[in-house]
Amino acid sequence: MSEAIQYYVYILFSKKNGTLYVGVTSDLVKRVWQHKNKLVKGFTQKYNVDKLGYYEITNDINSAIAREKQLKAGNRQAKLDLIEIHNPNWNDLYYEII
Repeated sequence: MSEAIQYYVYILFSKKNGTLYVGVTSDLVKRVWQHKNKLVKGFTQKYNVDKLGYYEITNDINSAIAREKQLKAGNRQAKLDLIEIHNPNWNDLYYEII
């Protein structure tokens, strides 16, 4: 029996209360590593957004995409609140998931 694929909606940050980025992936460790090593061209590379501040897990890709869109459409304070509530010290959670 094959294992269900997990999908992650995540928020990256540049520094505490800095620039934020919301993304979705099926391989969180690999994707954050790509951001950290500046392999993702565009916004995160330009603004040095490479610290994992928050993430959610789901087994449904459609739910993950919908949640990503919801977070992206939401205001900045809602994203900051998610980090503050779940990661009050603004740790780079990448080092906890590897």
